[in-house]
Order: sequence, then structure tokens, then C-alpha cells
Amino acid sequence: MAGSTLNVLVLPPFNEQQRTRLEASAPHARFTYVAPKPGAMLGNPTNDQVAEANVIVGNLSPKRLSEATSLKLLQLNSAGYDNYLAAGTLPADLALCCAVGAYGQAVSEHLFAMTLALMKRLPGYHDLQRTHDWGDLGPVTTLAGARVLVLGTGDIGGHFAQLCQAMGARVIGANRHGGEAPAGFETVHPIDELPQILGKADVVASFLPSSPATQGLADAAFFSAMRPGAFFANGGRGDLVVADDLVATLSSGHLAGAALDVTSPEPLPKDSPLWDAPNLLLTPHVSGGFHLFTVLDNIADIAAENIAHLEAGEPLRNLVRH
Repeated sequence: MAGSTLNVLVLPPFNEQQRTRLEASAPHARFTYVAPKPGAMLGNPTNDQVAEANVIVGNLSPKRLSEATSLKLLQLNSAGYDNYLAAGTLPADLALCCAVGAYGQAVSEHLFAMTLALMKRLPGYHDLQRTHDWGDLGPVTTLAGARVLVLGTGDIGGHFAQLCQAMGARVIGANRHGGEAPAGFETVHPIDELPQILGKADVVASFLPSSPATQGLADAAFFSAMRPGAFFANGGRGDLVVADDLVATLSSGHLAGAALDVTSPEPLPKDSPLWDAPNLLLTPHVSGGFHLFTVLDNIADIAAENIAHLEAGEPLRNLVRH
């Protein structure tokens, strides 16, 4: 795009400081901001705005990409990009970049809080409060000295590992290929070794993306291989978990508790057994939204970097497909 003026269409609700950082990346570009309507995460642009844009920051619906006749870069506001990979969705010359690196702090803190709340029986005490019951729910557990297994050792998994390590836990990781352990991990194992390592962990937390290899991975055999009294947390993708198997495991008392911020499907149907599963703490996929201010800061920085790279003809960050 060197030598031409970029039209940049921005859908996330950036504040003035974030907009300033974004515009500094391309001083001669024209920026158009579409404010989200109440209750929406992103702005809904007009057909003309989509057609004129060379860069779109934000997850424009894949169904609308056919309108984006001038688009060179789609900078997603999400780390995931599964919905954009279907054949024929993306124009041939469109660069697609995701927002990996934007959500590590937000998602890890959310799942860490959920896990620690379960270990301290806080949901149970909240239930007692509602019934005005001054009761004692008995012993609790701690992350100090605990063994934690983190599935997925990227940005989010790494943040979670460091939080657990700061509490005194010993943390190992698992990913597709194993390899060198990044900060927060003692060792990293290939995911194929799960049957051998699941039973060694007091906490198993997953931040794995959705793929044919991970869909249904957390099934009856997976939960049976975990230590009795262990905790399970999932902040990756809901289709990792076979819901009926998790409910059965919790109902049997084999696991002490589970924390889910993601389910399959979403929204969770009213009749799903997950709602009433014992010792299950459930949140509606909110850890990775824009609730924590740092998320939009990070997305603005990633978008600014890639707009500057696009203008200069340089390699793009988090490039998924070109």
C-alpha cells in the first residue's frame, strides 16, 4: 500500500487514547470509527463503509466480506479465526491477522479467579449466604505446592502458568509438539502424553484452540485419568469438553470441581445438565471480551503495528493467511 492513502474502518469501541495510538501508525490514512450500539461489542458499518475500506479493524461478519471489494487487511479483534477459514470466505488477496497476544492477562486472570474460588469453596459459601446459613463447608485446598497442568502454552496459557507459579504451584504444560518450556513452566510435553501426565496434576486448565484433534478431548477417559479430588478449568473452546461426561464425573465426586467460561453450544441451552452440575462454576464466555481495559489497549497496539507494516510493505504480525 506504499504511496496510497489507506481507508481504515474501525469497529471496536476504542477510547481517545487508543484511537490516537492507532492513527499515529498511519498519519496520512483516513480513519472511520463505527460506534457499537448498546449491547453490542462492535460497530455495524454500512455497505459503503465496508466497500471503501482498505483495512478493517474488528471481526466483520464473514458473510459481509463479499462487500469488501477494496479490502487488503482484515485485522481481527479476536485471537480465534476459525469462522474465516471456510473455503471461499476470504478474497484471494486479503491478509487476515488475528489478535493473539491481546487476551493473555484477561482470560488467565478470569480462569485463575474461578479456579481459586473453587479451591476455597467460595461458590458454596455464596449459596449459604443466600439462604442466611452461617455454615462451615470444611477443608479447602491451595495452589501452594500444587501440581498444575496447563493445556496450551501460548499467550493465555503462559499467563495462567505464571499466576499459578507465583502462588507456589509447580506447573507443567502440554501442546502439540512439546519442546522448550517458556516462562512459567517447568516442562512442556506433547499432547499425546496426556494419559501419562493427567493423573499427576491437582489442577488441569485448558486454553487449547478448537481443532479436530481437540474436539471432545475432555471425555470420560480424560476425566477418569485425572487425580481424584483434582480441579478442571476450561478457557479455550467449549467443544473440548464432552458435557455429559463432565457432569457424570462431577456427580460421582471424582473431581472436586470444574470451572468453565466456554461451552458448546453457546449460548448454553436452558436444559443443559451443566447448569445444575455439582461443584461447577460457569461463566458465559466473558473472560475474553472487552471487560478488562487492557484488551482494547492490546488490540489497538496490534492493529497499529500491522497498519504501519502494511503501508511499508513489511511482514504482518499474527498473519493467519495471505
